[in-house]
Amino acid sequence: MTFRSLLFGTGTTSRLTDLGLLLIRLGFGLTLAFAHGLGKLPPSPGFVDGVAAIGFPLPTLFAWAAGLAEFVGGLLLAVGLLTRPAGLFVAFTLGVAAFGRHAGDAFTDRELALLYLVVGLAFAVMGAGRYAVDTAIRRRNPSYTYT
Repeated sequence: MTFRSLLFGTGTTSRLTDLGLLLIRLGFGLTLAFAHGLGKLPPSPGFVDGVAAIGFPLPTLFAWAAGLAEFVGGLLLAVGLLTRPAGLFVAFTLGVAAFGRHAGDAFTDRELALLYLVVGLAFAVMGAGRYAVDTAIRRRNPSYTYT
């Protein structure tokens, strides 16, 4: 697997599957960005305190990182740009939320973070699909590969 295929995928799925991926990316990414990420930018003192409570050094920096991962990562997933790395950032951030910040909470309080974690991991594994900026980049310069 080349670095390029890791970032932009290989482009071998059916059109119907790709349409489904587009719908999931749009719904997931825009919801994550605007319902969760945007409200964390800039991080509130309570959010920074929550990050500090789970043991992160430099809690303000990590609060910004979490907010940006949710907002920018959600937007990147929605348009299908750098889908695999964005999926990893989202998955990591929501993994920290589910297993760090909400570790002692009831399952129903962790459920949303777990769902975002799983979908982020899924996009990290499968990429964006045909209807995405990643695919347009790959098609525009098919001979270019990263080594």
